[in-house]
Formats: sequence, structure tokens, C-alpha cells
Amino acid sequence: MKKHLTFIALSLCLIGSAQNINDVLRYSNENLQGTARYQAMGGAFGALGGDLSSLNINPAGSAVFNNSLITLSGSYYSRDNDASYFGTLNNTTFNDTDLNQIGGAFVFKTIDDDADWKKFTLAFNYDVTQNFENRIFASGQSTEGVDNYFLNFAQGVPFNSILLQEGEFIEDAYLDIGANQGFADQQAFLGYYGGLIDPVGADDSTTDYVSNATYSSVNQRFSRTTSGYNSKFTLNAASQYRDVLYVGGSLNFHSIFYNRLDQLSESGYDTDSEIQNTTFDNFLQTEGNGFSFSVGAIAKLNDYVRLGGSYQSPTWYRLTDDFSQRISSDLADDDIGFIDFNIINLFDVYRIKTPSKLTGSMAIIFGKNGLLSFDYGYQDFSQAELRPANDASFQTVNSQISNELAAVSTFRLGGEYRIKQVSLRGGYRFEQSPYTNGNTIDDLTGFSAGIGYNFGGSRLDFGVNRTEQDINESIFDTGVTAPIMVNRILTNATLSYTLNF
Repeated sequence: MKKHLTFIALSLCLIGSAQNINDVLRYSNENLQGTARYQAMGGAFGALGGDLSSLNINPAGSAVFNNSLITLSGSYYSRDNDASYFGTLNNTTFNDTDLNQIGGAFVFKTIDDDADWKKFTLAFNYDVTQNFENRIFASGQSTEGVDNYFLNFAQGVPFNSILLQEGEFIEDAYLDIGANQGFADQQAFLGYYGGLIDPVGADDSTTDYVSNATYSSVNQRFSRTTSGYNSKFTLNAASQYRDVLYVGGSLNFHSIFYNRLDQLSESGYDTDSEIQNTTFDNFLQTEGNGFSFSVGAIAKLNDYVRLGGSYQSPTWYRLTDDFSQRISSDLADDDIGFIDFNIINLFDVYRIKTPSKLTGSMAIIFGKNGLLSFDYGYQDFSQAELRPANDASFQTVNSQISNELAAVSTFRLGGEYRIKQVSLRGGYRFEQSPYTNGNTIDDLTGFSAGIGYNFGGSRLDFGVNRTEQDINESIFDTGVTAPIMVNRILTNATLSYTLNF
């Protein structure tokens, strides 16, 4: 089927689809992915290095390698979501597998034993920093029907500005109104021809609307299915100075692909209501890329203690959104089915700047027997920003970001105990909520464990990490805003193979 598309200006579409505070947070966070050893130790590698995924924390870590190597990792993801909505609890699980990491390091040692710079390392690494595969399902009896969503957009919109012109197809009118009048008018059009709302009178110039649904509460069933990834490709260079200092820097190239399908159905209206059933679905697709850089150093104070410090720059993303909708009700226009997911709104390119991050680290090395490592990270989410900053709608969201988001502290603790060729590992991770209220998104906690076996010329590692976090989801930003309280548990099981050469 032929797809119909149109462009909608960003400044007119903010409330209804994307480019809000949630999108900024989605692309600002990195989950604990990477190699099995990195995950098993809670990602606490800022003062350790010696692992390709440690470049995500401190780019000086590649200088710790004693030889060249390649590492390949695959993960099994399991998501478990308990969603509570108006007292009704629903559980959904989602499982996925992925090749989440591949990278290599090439170590060039100095021939002169008396040289200050002992070796130089060039490394590359690909990590899936976020896997967006997920699904939540919620149901409950709400006092906020979907008619409120359309009424909020429609009030103040002249009725004659959303009427079909003679001979005009409904899907063409939907796209034309969105492109030329804006998102609010487009949603008013959809609500009217979807049968949910009507003008208060016959006057074409009226700007007041009423609902066609009568209820004290409605039965709602809602699902949100997401897919995609946020990946990072790193080019790294690092060097060792004498036996006391490792320094390094990285250039990071980010790629985003994100899909979200929201499906809402309503029933249980009053028996005398003209509307008895409604469905309203929305599909969003985001694509884009970004760039960041990082620098860091590791100081070897003695044979037992290492200190690390690193700076990760903001990530500058350049993104585009595609958005489509479909609606049905008992009073919907006969042609409403022509507005479906093939009728696509294309938004102008926009940019997101995520906050920079500082990390301080310490590691204690117990010879060949094992180690303990601790990382502290600081990231101020109130400094995130949607761009262009002079866009009126973006100014509103950026003000919301400044007022509602705060600085976040992250704590990571990892340990490893070696028994000949076998390594036993464990880790802990804690990350504060980015919200000042601490409720919209709760603190994140995680535990991990793993095992590795060194064959001499190669190594096989296995790690499991589990994180838990409470979040509040909303069906819409306006009209139907009652929170869906979700307890989200993510479990990763990762297997990595490292070949030395």
C-alpha cells in the first residue's frame, strides 16, 4: 500500500508525540551492557581497565592491556514488568537475544626498555548501550477517557478549520491540517471524525467542543511496545607512561533506532452513551546518530592501589521522528479507516544534548589473587537540552528539564577472586533518580555475578546482572495522564570470548 507522508513543524507538535523530557532521559542513560566480565563486576572498571567495555568509563583502560586481543559478546535479555493502573496489576515479560559487543585492541610495545612511554594502544569497540525491546500492559477503570485528550487539543480551534473540503480525501485532510495548521488542529480533526467530540453548536466558527461519550469511569486496556537500540562505536588511543600512569582518549559515534507502539482501547461507558467502544493507536519511530568524546587517566600509586579519573563529554544527537495514528469508535466517520499507520507525519530534524559525566575510581589489587574496584559517577541531568534552544516549544521543555531534573550520583562496586585459571566475580550498582521528586523515576539498584576461565591464549567469561527500578508511565501527556506505576526488572546473561594474539 502506498504511504502518504507530510512534514509537521516541531514547534507545533511537542505535546502530542515526542521531543519531551522522557525522550531526553531515554537517550541520556546507558544501561550496564558490554562484556561478561564488565557486567559481572558491576561496571566498576574506571581504575582497572584491561577490558574493552571499560572504555565506556575510562578511555585510559586500553593502555592496561599487555597484548593485542579481540572480544565478542552475546547477551540474553529478560524483562519483567509489573504494571499497576487504578489498582489493577498486570505482568508482562519480554525476552530477546543480541550480539551486543565486539571490539579489539592492538598493543604496540616500545623496543627501548629505558623509554618513558612503555606502550601505545589503539582500540575499537562496539557496544549496545541500550536495548529498547520491551512491553508493558496495563488495565483499569479510569475516570479519564480518551475523549479528554481530544478535547484538550480542540478547545479554541475554529470548527470550520478542521472540516473536510468538498472532494477531499480524509487522509489528505489529516496530513494537510497537520502540516499547515499544526498538531493541535490535527488532533482536533482526528477526534471529530473519530466520533469522540462534536462542536457545541451548528456555527462553523465555534471554538468550543463537547464529548460524545458519557461515563463516570471507563475500562481501559493499554499496551506500550518498544523496540530498537542505542549503540556506540568507540575509537580509542591510550598510552602507558613508565609504570605509574595510563592516559587515553576516545571518539564515540552513537546510533539510535527506536520504535514505540501505543494501543489503547476503551469500553464500559454508560448504557445510554452514543459511544460504547473506542480504540486509539499511535506509532512513533525515531532514528538518528550522535557524537561524543572522552578522556581519562589511571594512576598506579603502588603495586596495590590504582586511582582513575575520566570526563565523558555531552553526546550531541541529531534525530528525526515519524509519527502515525489510527482511531475507531461507534460514531467514527465511515472513511476513518483510511487514516492508519501508512499515513505518516514527518517531523523536522531536531537535536538533543545529553549531560556530561565525571567519574572518579579506585581499585585495590591483591596480586594475582584478585581485586576490588569502586567507581563514583556524577552527571547533572538538569543540563540536558533540546535544540534548537530558541524554538518556543523547546524552551518550555528545557525549562521543565532544568526545574524537574537534578544531578545524579552513581556508585559501582566490583570484585574478582582468582583460583588458578578460574575467576569468580561479583558487583553492585546504585544510581539515583534523575528527578528531583524521586518518584517519576525511582532509584536504580543492581546486582551481578559471573565466572571466567583463562585458557592461556584465550578466555571465556559468563556474567549475569539484574537491575530493578520503579517508574511512572503516562498514556498521554495531556487528557489521560494518570500514572501507570511500573516495577521494571531487567536481567542480562552474557557470554564473552576473548582471543589474545
